[in-house]
Amino acid sequence: MDESLSQSPTPELAELRWTRRPRLERPVVLAAFRGWNDAGDAATSAAKHLAQQWRTTAFAELDPEEFFDFTVARPLVHLDDDGRRRLTWPTNRFSAGRVPGSETDVVILEGIEPHFRWGSFCRHVLGVATHLEARLVVTLGALLADVPHTRPVSIYGSTDDAQLAERMRLRSSSYEGPTGIVGVLGVACRQAGVASASLWASVPAYAAGNPSPKATLALTEQVAGLLGTDVETGDLHHQSLVYEQEVDELVSSDDDAQTYVAELEQAFDNSPDVDPDDPERLVQEVEKFLRDQS
Repeated sequence: MDESLSQSPTPELAELRWTRRPRLERPVVLAAFRGWNDAGDAATSAAKHLAQQWRTTAFAELDPEEFFDFTVARPLVHLDDDGRRRLTWPTNRFSAGRVPGSETDVVILEGIEPHFRWGSFCRHVLGVATHLEARLVVTLGALLADVPHTRPVSIYGSTDDAQLAERMRLRSSSYEGPTGIVGVLGVACRQAGVASASLWASVPAYAAGNPSPKATLALTEQVAGLLGTDVETGDLHHQSLVYEQEVDELVSSDDDAQTYVAELEQAFDNSPDVDPDDPERLVQEVEKFLRDQS
């Protein structure tokens, strides 16, 4: 939490702190949250990369005091240039900008899955979206799945909007079971009449402890394609190569792991659903992942 932020003068806005009011033309909102929905840090890393490439500027944040257990998501202490101790609080921050090479404005919400008051949290996010007259909310997620690190990352896209599903070649989700803030926000969007979609990347379950720049790259390129633009991803391509080499070394030190990865590669190569435009296998992985989290 930036200590220079001023408090909102009205109680009903106290949890949502604006530093400025951006002028945008029906933007697309992109949202990603660290935690349950973010295997390999892929979703939040994609949001951060897009914010950097598109040079978005922060304009609002949600007061962490109302939504977090600080014994779980602890604040960080650091020294400023004058040697004074400062605190950085876990928070959810909105930034906005123009997508280069297109006429699309974008709002990016980077944050952490809240611990409390999910309903109020979603109402605030939707409040920002409706205030700025957003035409679409896209949530980003990543899940652990039985996929090999040596193959392309599959992206699963879903929406409850039939017209949006047809136009963007997405699927209507039939999932029932436990969900995270991404799922709750999606339902809140539908109930509020705001068009929304969700994009998920698969991350190898056996490399769960490693950040996955390869999944970050896949999500980044998917979002850029969705918005009809290109984005610089040279650093992500390099990081993905390093990631594959590191996981190769990890797997090569264990005979059982080598056998397991070889089986995943064979299953992936023989699957009729490898086509990223028809990822039925990944749909099943998403639903299995969500159910397992209960």
